Amino acid sequence: MWRMPCFISCLLLFLGCAIHSETAAQQTAAKPQTKSRPNILIAISDDQSYPHASAYGDPVIQTPGFDRVAKAGVLFHNAFTPAPGCSPMRAAFLTGREIWQNGAAGTHASTFPRDLPVFTSQLADSGYHVGMTGKGWSPGRAAGWPHNPAGKSYDQHKMKSPPGIASTDYASNFSEFLTARQDDQPFCFWFGAREPHRVFGSGLGKQSGMDLSKIVVPTFLPDSETIRSDLADYLFEIQWFDQHLQRMLDELEAAGELENTLVIVTSDNGMSFPRAKANLYEYGIHMPLAIAWPKQITGGQDSQELVSLIDVTRTIFAAAGVTPKQADKMPGLDLLPSLRKDSQPVADYQRQAVFSGRERHSSSRFNSLSYPCRCIRTDSHLYIINFTPERYPAGTPQKYAAATYDKDGNVVTSKLGPPHGGYHDIDACPTLDWMIKYQSDSDRNQNLFNASVALRPAEELYDIQSDPACLNNLIDQPGNSKLRDSLRKQLLTYLTQTGDLRVTDPQAAHVWETYQRISGLRWFPKPDWAINDPSKAPNQPWLEARRPHAKTNESKTSKPSQSPAGQ
Repeated sequence: MWRMPCFISCLLLFLGCAIHSETAAQQTAAKPQTKSRPNILIAISDDQSYPHASAYGDPVIQTPGFDRVAKAGVLFHNAFTPAPGCSPMRAAFLTGREIWQNGAAGTHASTFPRDLPVFTSQLADSGYHVGMTGKGWSPGRAAGWPHNPAGKSYDQHKMKSPPGIASTDYASNFSEFLTARQDDQPFCFWFGAREPHRVFGSGLGKQSGMDLSKIVVPTFLPDSETIRSDLADYLFEIQWFDQHLQRMLDELEAAGELENTLVIVTSDNGMSFPRAKANLYEYGIHMPLAIAWPKQITGGQDSQELVSLIDVTRTIFAAAGVTPKQADKMPGLDLLPSLRKDSQPVADYQRQAVFSGRERHSSSRFNSLSYPCRCIRTDSHLYIINFTPERYPAGTPQKYAAATYDKDGNVVTSKLGPPHGGYHDIDACPTLDWMIKYQSDSDRNQNLFNASVALRPAEELYDIQSDPACLNNLIDQPGNSKLRDSLRKQLLTYLTQTGDLRVTDPQAAHVWETYQRISGLRWFPKPDWAINDPSKAPNQPWLEARRPHAKTNESKTSKPSQSPAGQ
């Protein structure tokens, strides 16, 4: 099991049960209903990092739809996701809760408990016409729900699309959704694009006219033609998402409904590149966000305030005049008081920090165990706790190409795959392939490769202003102890207040491993740390039921391949 580091246990003893937080979850969420409640249009791209919109100054991408919303309302420069992975973030956004408050829905590709209250259902109960197109809550299995938790699906319309891009005609589906509502009925529509999720159409960015020499390569990635082209393909897919957003905005404007529509444009998590998506670094958690509501929000605002996307959930409830169920479990803040026309910033609605976390992302290590971590992000620094630093963050480097087991879970036959074939917490991509192939060509290549896949310490600390790539860990540098201790205390206090078992009860936190993964499984050699301390690899009945078992005669005659030492 994970044994709580001394620095955490001592601090928690100090905090004890005396924490009586006046958190946002205790704010009164009820808002008076207006005569004309706003429509709500939520546009969520799939795997897009903060700087990649023309409104943010990217020199290559063109996003007139996003820019239009930002100009009509507020462009946020410091918005953050509660999780750097698709389904846990979407569950957090739907419930307005942190991922560790959502049970199985807090992990990737699992299930969505039916008793979790979501804003879409509550708005529907209050009279809203609710629906979605594309990707709602996903991947996973929403057993017991009448439809996706994001709403009834409108996905009938298809269109011809470039390679790697979904054929869903999102904007036409939005039109059909609008025709299905009753006269003057307010609507809430979830536009969940499947872009820019991989796989990308190879070379589409360059073919569309993007100048690869102008691509901004993040400094945590090597600079090569292959990687520039991969980034261009990613930007191309964001533009596809933006084109559908433009069509939806045009339709609302033509119908005279844009003025009273709350439009929210953001993404679920960062771009699907090494050290971005599925990581708590900047490019994994820092999100694009623009919000407009011409009838109520002053246009042309540029906000530097820290915002969590669960704040947006709280804001949706407030705008709709709906009191959320179990509001005390929603730590988000209503943004409207500081955004409405003629309003002044309200101190109670200004954050000093945002928080994020992750559990299992993919099937990427022995027994598909998670890589649990939590972070606090202030306006200047990022502090991370990695609860299982013995596990590889991107996945154990080498997996089995094939394996069978006996009834006790012991390997009977196995064949190892390639040495760097296990990094499945990084989406398969040309960038990762290039980094593997050319890692030894230079010290820089090797260092950047290691930064993406090598073991990480239990704590990390980064100065975001000077090191947005999060490559220089300051945790042990002299002079940082006061800052480290302050951020650690703030993070642990918040995790305690919001009931995170990783901090409040590490033994009970093994429940995270009992949440089944609905998607496919991979099999890895048993690492030394699991051999030496079996409690670090808790029993998982769901996984044992899916383990490939050897035939009787095979178990008597075959021997397993040798495991790579130390993995």
